[in-house]
Amino acid sequence: MSRHQGSKRGHSKNKSYARGNAPIKKKVQQKPSSNPDEIRLNKYIANSGICSRREADDHIAIGLVSVNGKVVTEMGYKVKLDDDVRYDGRRVTPEKKAYVLLNKPKGFATTTSEGKGRTVMDLVANATSSRIKPIGRLGRNSTGLLLFTNDDTIVSKFTNSKNGVVRLFHVELDKNLKFEDLKKIQDGFKIDGKEITVEEISYIDGAPKREIGLKIKNTGNTIIRNIFSHLKYDILRLDCVGIAHLTKKDIPRGHWKHLTEQEINNLKML
Repeated sequence: MSRHQGSKRGHSKNKSYARGNAPIKKKVQQKPSSNPDEIRLNKYIANSGICSRREADDHIAIGLVSVNGKVVTEMGYKVKLDDDVRYDGRRVTPEKKAYVLLNKPKGFATTTSEGKGRTVMDLVANATSSRIKPIGRLGRNSTGLLLFTNDDTIVSKFTNSKNGVVRLFHVELDKNLKFEDLKKIQDGFKIDGKEITVEEISYIDGAPKREIGLKIKNTGNTIIRNIFSHLKYDILRLDCVGIAHLTKKDIPRGHWKHLTEQEINNLKML
């Protein structure tokens, strides 16, 4: 072995060992454990589209942000996706806004709860990764249009007791609707002391007098059943055929579609 080779080996040995021939140990910094279900509050707000993370920190610092009802000013605070996060009193969400219109078939309950058998959530399960919910209800045996979204602004338009959003129903009764009963519904009346009103009611052109078109702003369909039950009619078929400007065109029963940008803007303009 040449001196050059020996020198190289000795250099290697000196590199591997320190004082007392003890091996050098590298210090490894362990990353703090993190919950994958949690996200930093500033990122949560930034993802909602309100502002940048840096700006979100400023808003948090001056007390404009609350989590589950409590103002949070701590930097680095973490929240879960299902926490109630509000900026300046308005709820925000980091999820992409989604708007899904379903043509509901019979046999599906309008609920997000598990253990209720087949639900409308099963029908839109693959529509989006955003956590959408149905606006209003259609009975298990009712059919027609049902709108799903995670946009609280749109939801509030539908649930606003003063304004609301018009829905059009095709109602088929067990017998012809008497004209005096149609007029009574049109004029409004009381059931158990509660005033019942509809936007519009009429016979359907070219159909028997037992088929009715009815417009309401209420988000459920219980009011329709109460009206006709009170007047001694049974509902054989209840189908929501229109929500504001939205129709069932090109949506077969049991299928859904994403709203177009124009349709979304029209809803926001209501």
